Amino acid sequence: EDPIAREQMAAILYRYAAYKEYDVTARGDLSGYTDADQISPYAMDAMAWVNGEGILAGTSATTLDPAGTTTRAQSATILMRCCVNVMK
Repeated sequence: EDPIAREQMAAILYRYAAYKEYDVTARGDLSGYTDADQISPYAMDAMAWVNGEGILAGTSATTLDPAGTTTRAQSATILMRCCVNVMK
């Protein structure tokens, strides 16, 4: 019943997509986000992938908030974008 961090959700989706053999080569440019250095090493590829696929955007134009928790609405949006953009 713990909340899920944005980077954790990205890692779950990334690993699932790779497991199902979807293309996980897309990479978003995270250098424009001031908190990109706060992404945990295990989630770096996943965050770049979800950003590159348009699944997960920043919480603002300059922040990703990788350790921030997702609200129910954000989770639903992220899952829907993943279904529409990747898992067609």
